Amino acid sequence: MEDDIITPVNNDYDESSIVHLEDMEHIRLRPGMYIGKLGDGSSHDDGIYVLVKEVIDNAIDEFSSGFGKRINVRVDFAERHVSIRDFGRGIPLGSIVDAVSRLNTGAKYDSKVFQKSVGLNGVGTKAVNALSSFFKVKAVRDGQSRSVEFAEGKLTLDSGIVPCSEENGTLVEFVPDSKLFGNYHFVNEYVERRIWNYAYLNRGLTLYYNDRRYYSKNGLLDLLDNNLQSEPLYPIIYIKEGDFEAAFTHIQGQNNDYYYSFVNGQHTTEGGTHQSAFREAYARVVKDFIKKDYAPEVIRGGLVCALCVRIQEPVFEAQTKTRLGSTHIAPNNADGTNDSPLLKTYILDILKRHLDNYLHIHADTAEALLAKINANEKERKDIAGIKKVAREAGKKASLNNRKLRDCHIHYNTNHDRRLETTIFITEGDSASGSITKSRDVATQAVFSLRGKPRNIMKIKKVDVYKNEELNLLHNALDIDDGIENLRYNNVVIATDADVDGMHIRLLLLTFFLRFYPELISSGHVYILQTPLFRVRNKQKTTYCYTDEERIEAIKNTSNAEITRFKGLGEISPDEFKNFIGKDMRLDPVLLHKDFDIKGVLTFYMGDNTAERREFIMDNLRVEDDESIVVA
Repeated sequence: MEDDIITPVNNDYDESSIVHLEDMEHIRLRPGMYIGKLGDGSSHDDGIYVLVKEVIDNAIDEFSSGFGKRINVRVDFAERHVSIRDFGRGIPLGSIVDAVSRLNTGAKYDSKVFQKSVGLNGVGTKAVNALSSFFKVKAVRDGQSRSVEFAEGKLTLDSGIVPCSEENGTLVEFVPDSKLFGNYHFVNEYVERRIWNYAYLNRGLTLYYNDRRYYSKNGLLDLLDNNLQSEPLYPIIYIKEGDFEAAFTHIQGQNNDYYYSFVNGQHTTEGGTHQSAFREAYARVVKDFIKKDYAPEVIRGGLVCALCVRIQEPVFEAQTKTRLGSTHIAPNNADGTNDSPLLKTYILDILKRHLDNYLHIHADTAEALLAKINANEKERKDIAGIKKVAREAGKKASLNNRKLRDCHIHYNTNHDRRLETTIFITEGDSASGSITKSRDVATQAVFSLRGKPRNIMKIKKVDVYKNEELNLLHNALDIDDGIENLRYNNVVIATDADVDGMHIRLLLLTFFLRFYPELISSGHVYILQTPLFRVRNKQKTTYCYTDEERIEAIKNTSNAEITRFKGLGEISPDEFKNFIGKDMRLDPVLLHKDFDIKGVLTFYMGDNTAERREFIMDNLRVEDDESIVVA
């Protein structure tokens, strides 16, 4: 029984244990409470992008309130310096210091000033200030201006109120603090995607990002049209009424529904009550129209939708605002009652009016929709017979073969903590063994492939369940019914940097692009970069990821011993800790809007055509394996 006795570590709990932290100190000590994870910029939801978003959100709120139709955004990638200028009313000059450094201070608590704002808790810009090594804000109002500067949240300069001839508005400049974010970097595609979303959601607003103009004439219709990865089965249906806007269509080759969902301009990547309300309402309206008792998931299979609602004082499930929790389109009354419409009733009523009418008027669209639903139902029946058996076989095989070594934190435990979870997909026992021994068991899982997975270019979804390797993989990720239940935020392909490793990488990407393209388009898939070389002597060790880094390391290392890592299994677990820890290098797999998934996959992974053979011969490069020497 002695093992059950808890021995106190320290009995000194008195008045001296009670510590008060100033606002900026608390943010720096607990940044995850305010911006989610930190990260180094490799992931689209890393903290540096949240900082950019928080400042632009304020500028958007000015535009939404009728002030300023232009926002200038500039990111200096070398200096990691961000500048955002709006042309709204400008922060009141006398309150500028408090507005960016004192929590729970701001105009957004006054609903008359900001009716449908994103940032309602007075935290955003303060977090940017506290988490930046340099932060500057300049407000211009009616011929006067005031600039203040901070370092790590502490005021370093105040210009006072001075005359100014610039246009009204607010300029914010900042450099995220490398003490907190490490050796971070901005990925242009991530910033640009956010800029485009702001343009789509705010018609009439012009944004300039690094001098390039971003403007949308047709709102969410443009968003969906520019982001479809396959040809739509029928013209995009667009509905806008009051505070509701949606654009949607079905595409071929996709089994689940996928959403670009927003609330008051905030990209709710985790969905929430508004997305659930639309899914339910859409299935109900279409079911009533076709007069067939199909399951909701059959009706929605292949649906791609861009959705936005604007509500008063939205309630999000976390400071990062990735999932909506509001049930009504307006907040509760002072007595706790709520006489505003339920969000699901509001959306259902709009779809009943507009979608039902549209389908009655456009017979070609209704016919194409019904054909897709019938195809979905046929596939569902084909899969249903083997799905249960495949899942049971998958669980048994996984337990017996230890293919999945899970982590302790799961998706359903806490949405914010899930941001930290990663699964490494490895090849072979040696590589998976090294990663397993090196990983953080709380947040990092390992899935071990046995040999090369099947090329799925010509197989149907039903064949995935028949293939043990692919069946185990999609069960491990829990993406069979879409990515809403994805167990890990980061899906990392960790294969050797040789021909076989590259082939396995392509086979996995083909699998995801063919059956789960939303996994990639949502920014969850990465390639693990591991060093190709180790250059060391008795004084220091340098890991090199490219030939250029190797050459530079040799120049700076006397009597260097150079090792070429030919596979992940050759890297010891102790060394592997350096490559999957806080300094882990990940290359995100990005899809550009003009990326032709079907065409690319057919060319590289389809039949071995003469065209592809010619391409390989024209681009063949022979590496010299004898170039590695010990000096």
